[in-house]
Amino acid sequence: MRLIQWLAALPALGMLAGPFFLNRVEPMVLGMPLLLAWLVGCTVATSAIMALIYLTDPANREPEEGP
Repeated sequence: MRLIQWLAALPALGMLAGPFFLNRVEPMVLGMPLLLAWLVGCTVATSAIMALIYLTDPANREPEEGP
């Protein structure tokens, strides 16, 4: 597995480790408690990282052969 594909583990680790360190109501981030904002950020980061992995994968650059 290439090094860039290991980036996919970061949001999962953030979701698992975040509650241990960020479980508090204050500060509020965009009207949400800190932990909820952290989890929403990890979810958005997952989409961004998956898009980055898709764009850098050389298998997606080869043209497909049609029938």
